[in-house]
Amino acid sequence: MRRFDVVVAGAGGMGTAAAAHLARRGASVLALDRFPVGHARGSSHGQTRLIRLAYFEHPDYVPLLRRSRELWRELERETGEDLFMETGLVSAGPADGEVVAGVLRSATTHGLDVERLSAAEALARWPALAMPADWSAVFEAQAGWLAVEACVAAHAALAATHGAVFEHGAGVRDWRLEGDGVVVETDRETIAAGRLVLCPGPWAGDLLRLAAPSFTVLRKSLFWYDPAAGCLGPDAAAALPCFAFDTPTGFFYGFPRIDGRGIKVAEHTGGQPVSDPLHVDRRIDPGEQSRIEGWLAAHLPGVGRRRTAHEVCLYTMSPDGHFLVGLHPHDPQVALAAGFSGHGFKFASLIGEVLADLALDGRTEHPIGFLAPTRFPAT
Repeated sequence: MRRFDVVVAGAGGMGTAAAAHLARRGASVLALDRFPVGHARGSSHGQTRLIRLAYFEHPDYVPLLRRSRELWRELERETGEDLFMETGLVSAGPADGEVVAGVLRSATTHGLDVERLSAAEALARWPALAMPADWSAVFEAQAGWLAVEACVAAHAALAATHGAVFEHGAGVRDWRLEGDGVVVETDRETIAAGRLVLCPGPWAGDLLRLAAPSFTVLRKSLFWYDPAAGCLGPDAAAALPCFAFDTPTGFFYGFPRIDGRGIKVAEHTGGQPVSDPLHVDRRIDPGEQSRIEGWLAAHLPGVGRRRTAHEVCLYTMSPDGHFLVGLHPHDPQVALAAGFSGHGFKFASLIGEVLADLALDGRTEHPIGFLAPTRFPAT
């Protein structure tokens, strides 16, 4: 039986980050996944992810985001890769809506530098956008996007440099405590470890072995459009900030033109439930495309309708939309990170550090108490 200090189950965005932090601290690490690092079957692909500091979801995330930003920059320095682009982010919607009010609440709580704009002021600065006259907007100049596949690859490369082993092709079927360690059962073998780190993504319900909560996996579509097919043009599209719109029909977000695929747009709300993450329909859903193109017509009308690309990713939703990060409630040899609910990737650098703390020290100094797995009562 092979033995490692730590086995990491799941080598997506969170698992590769955990492997990097663990290996850099001297642990022998085996990271396992059904699929190769960088695969497009889970939640860590699709060109870009937003990264922002004035977090509308809850002010308690802001200290974690500050450290995440530091760690992304540190990863860039260590690997020589460009991972984090500060293009700014304009968020727009009703002044009393969840997004604008939430951004301002976090900014006030933590003294963050954001700019509040009327609709007229926002449209004067970014004439390609469109919004109702009674909306408000907020602009965070230090926000931007992460190159998601490059981030995963950078963490994996850093982990491997420090001796971590990555293996794919066999799923983790089960795990159990044995003595002061853990035994992990895969489709191919039994592996012993001092500690286990669970980063299961959409397979959380199968691997976490928690009485509560239950998770819902959602299929989400990402679309790219050629700005040259409309009147916006590629240069103007590349000069846009990232954008997020809180509309009466849903929350839509997107990115400036980064490459030949053009402008990326997606809907954060909605999504189709998935019963088996291994068998997901990845074809274009005409209804989803219609909603995206309806949003473009209303809010980014200069973009044409020539779709250049489409991808599907998965959200693993917790009941309250917040993450689960901590030691397993019943098994302290096991650390877990799950239920990222469609807004977790920007935290991956920090989550990797937290999981290394929990696995090696049994505790962390980072303020993750509000994400404790124990906050959900067993039913």
